[in-house]
Amino acid sequence: MTTSLILAQAAGATSVGNPWVNIAIFAGFVGVTLVIVLRASKNNKTAADYYAGGRSFTGTQNGTAIAGDYLSAASFLGIVGAIAINGYDGFLYSIGFLVAWLVALLLVAELLRNTGKFTMADVLSFRLRQKPVRIAAAISTLAVCLFYLLAQMAGAGALVSLLLGIDEKLGQSLVIVVVGALMILYVLVGGMKGTTWVQIIKACLLIAGTAVMTVWTLALFGFNFSELLGAAANVAGTDAVLNPGLQYGASSASKFDFISLALALVLGTAGLPHVLMRFYTVPTAKEARKSVVWAIWLIGAFYLFTLVLGYGAGALIGPERIKAAPGGVNSAAPLLAYELGGTLLLGLISAVAFATILAVVAGLTITAAASFAHDVYASVLAKGKTTPAQEMKVARRTVIVIGILSIAGGIGAQGQNVAFLVALAFAVAASANLPTILYSLFWKKFTTQGAVWSMIGGLGSAILLIVFSPVFSGRETSMIPTADFALFPLANPGIVSIPLAFFLGWLGSVLDKRTEDVSKSAEMEVRSLTGVGAEKAVDH
Repeated sequence: MTTSLILAQAAGATSVGNPWVNIAIFAGFVGVTLVIVLRASKNNKTAADYYAGGRSFTGTQNGTAIAGDYLSAASFLGIVGAIAINGYDGFLYSIGFLVAWLVALLLVAELLRNTGKFTMADVLSFRLRQKPVRIAAAISTLAVCLFYLLAQMAGAGALVSLLLGIDEKLGQSLVIVVVGALMILYVLVGGMKGTTWVQIIKACLLIAGTAVMTVWTLALFGFNFSELLGAAANVAGTDAVLNPGLQYGASSASKFDFISLALALVLGTAGLPHVLMRFYTVPTAKEARKSVVWAIWLIGAFYLFTLVLGYGAGALIGPERIKAAPGGVNSAAPLLAYELGGTLLLGLISAVAFATILAVVAGLTITAAASFAHDVYASVLAKGKTTPAQEMKVARRTVIVIGILSIAGGIGAQGQNVAFLVALAFAVAASANLPTILYSLFWKKFTTQGAVWSMIGGLGSAILLIVFSPVFSGRETSMIPTADFALFPLANPGIVSIPLAFFLGWLGSVLDKRTEDVSKSAEMEVRSLTGVGAEKAVDH
C-alpha cells in the first residue's frame, strides 16, 4: 500500500501531459463531488445520520463504497508499479489484499453490524468495562488512521504537483494544504452520507478507468495475454518477471519478510477501523454480508485489471523507463495512460487517482473523529451525559484538528519514504484490533485486562519493531538513511506483533482476577448471531 511513494519527486514534471488540461479535469471532479456532498448533507439530522449515514444504504451501494474506501491510490499506482518492476512478486500484493476480505466476510462483518452502534469500541466494550476498553480502542483507531492519513496526504501532494508541473517544495506544501482543506470541507458538511456517495462515484470511476485501460492494453497484443507476458519478459530482458522470487527470494530474511507482509495484509483488513465502520451504514446484518460480497467482486475485478496493467506497463514502457521517471515505481500507471491515450487519458486517470486519495482520506477522517467524539468524549469524559447534538459538535471539531495534523504530517513527510506508514497501518490494525475483536466475539472468558493488554501490547510492539527495522534506518531507502539503529531485520513487524497480541489477550484474560458479566456475554452472543436488539435504520 505504498501510497505516498506516489510520484515522490516532481522533477521535470512539466513534461508529463498538459497541466491546464489536468487542472480543468480536477476542478470539474471536485465541483461535481461537492454538489453531491451538499445534497447528501441535507438529511444529517441525528448522530446516526452523521456517523453511519442513517444506516440507509443498501448492500450494493455500501459494497461499492467499501471498494471505494479500500482501493486507495496505493492499490492503483503502487501495485501496477510493483508488477511492472517485480512481476509475479508484485502481484502477491493484489492477492493478499483480496484474500483479506474473506477474513472480514466470514469472521467479522455480520457479527459486528449486529453488536455495534457507530465504532469498533462499541463492540469491544459491549460486555467489558467501558472506560479502559474505549480509551485503548480509541488510541489504536487514531494511530491507524493517522498513519494512513499521512501517507495519503503526502501522496496527494506529490501526485498533483507532478501533474501541475510544480517542482519546488513550497508549491507541493500548498497542494497538501488544499487537499487537506477540501477533505475537512467534505467531512464537515457531508458526514458519512456525503463521504459514502463520494466513495461510490470514485469506485465506479476507478474501476471503469482501469477497465478501459485494461481492454486497450490487451487490444494492442491481440487480446492474447501470453503474448503480453512474453513482451514484458523481452523488454525486461529476463524471464524472472514471470516467476516467483524476483523480490522475495534472495535470502532467508526476505522470505520471512514475505510471510510477515502476507500476515499483515491478510489479517489487517478485518481490523482497519475505517473499513469496519462501513458495516454500520447498512440497515441489517444481511445487507452487511451482501455489501462485503459486492466489495469482493469489485475489488477482485480491479486486482485482475492491475495484473494486465502492470505487465502492460512493463511491456510498453519498460522497467528502466519507469524507474527513471520522476515518481519511480509509482508512476507506471500514469505513464501507461499517457502512452495509450495521451494527455486526456492521463488527465482523467490522474483525476481518478486524486479522487481516490480524497475519498479514502475523508473516510479515515470521519472514522477518527467518530472514535474520539463517541468513545472518548461521550462515553468517558462526559460519562454518557451528553446529547447527540453535542457529540456531533465535538466530532466536527475533531475533524478540523485531525485535518490540521494530517496536513502538517503530510508536509513533513514530503519526499520521504512513507511506504512504512501504510505497512504500519496494516500491521497495527492486525496487531492491535483484530485479536481483540475476534476474542470478544468468540471467546466467553475474554476480560477487560486481556483486551487492554492485547491492544496496547499489539500497538506498542508493532510501532517499536518498525522504528528498529531497516525501513526506518540503515539502508539508502530508509526514512533516515544516514543513521543505523536497525536491530530488527524485517521490514514488516506482523510476524512478531500479531501472534504477540493474540498471546497477550489470552494471558491478560487468564491472569485477570475480575470476572466479567456472564449475562452480558450471553446477550452479546445472541445479538451478534441473530441481530435481536441491533441498531435499526433511521426513518426520515
